[in-house]
Amino acid sequence: MDNRTQAELYAAVAQEASAVVIRRYSSSFSLATRLLEKPVRRDVESIYALVRIADEIVDGASAGCGSAPEAIRACLDKLEREALEAAAGAYSSNLVVHAFGITAKRTGIGADLIRPFFASMRADLERAAHSADSFDEYVYGSAEVVGLMCVRAFLQGKPADVDRLARLDAGARRLGAAFQKVNFLRDLADDYRDLGRSYFPGVSVDGFTEADKHAVLDGIDADLAAARAVVPELPAGSRTAVAAVHALFAELSARLRRTPAGDLLLQRVRVPNQVKLRLIAKAWYQQQIPAARLPVHLPAARLRHLPAAALFRSHR
Repeated sequence: MDNRTQAELYAAVAQEASAVVIRRYSSSFSLATRLLEKPVRRDVESIYALVRIADEIVDGASAGCGSAPEAIRACLDKLEREALEAAAGAYSSNLVVHAFGITAKRTGIGADLIRPFFASMRADLERAAHSADSFDEYVYGSAEVVGLMCVRAFLQGKPADVDRLARLDAGARRLGAAFQKVNFLRDLADDYRDLGRSYFPGVSVDGFTEADKHAVLDGIDADLAAARAVVPELPAGSRTAVAAVHALFAELSARLRRTPAGDLLLQRVRVPNQVKLRLIAKAWYQQQIPAARLPVHLPAARLRHLPAAALFRSHR
């Protein structure tokens, strides 16, 4: 018999719904989150589920269902209002919003992070190309604030030293920016041809060159390097998962650099599942072995034995 109150049961169902959203939309992210401690994982899933639903309003399911532009905008505005109210402690009939509200209230995610996110989502309904300033503003709202939300989830609402929090926030912003820019590069053709958008300022998609590609990737790799330097300062229950996701995007960056610029307009660069598992396993292994004893190159045969059942058993 379930002895939970109705509010507790509803909260649990809401959090389970958010986990389903992530599992169905992002296998890579879902796999990496299994390396998080359970309370942290639940909160991170709630954050990303809200982000995913907002993205579906702007670019996915709403238009596919035949919603008119004004209806899409109204739906996004409604989701923002509901998220702000839930973060303040209100009940929401939207399960994903309710789960986000629980996380936001417990970990200290407020309107200062929620509003910029929705401003960037709204920009996708209004802007086809970006200047340097609007690009920075868009990346901050669409990706960097999500990283800042995750830092609050990693800390679980516990006070942090001011200087350490500043370093964690800076690293989270750089990592979020890298993720977003990698995805822009991977989706270069689809964003331009299907959605009429060109995100990188001063870059012509029709005339995209090797020089353009390497310039973008130089910025991405600088962001990844800055973020990687902060990973050791993360709480132990979050460090491995962040290192794993970092490794996945570093691999994507390397693959994008090896792919001719013209081919990026014809295909979406991906990391094969076997490689994903190996990278996640390596990230886990590196957190278990002191750096002084860690081999520079781990044999692939050894890594293949690390992921899946044995790797994740203790994190469930």
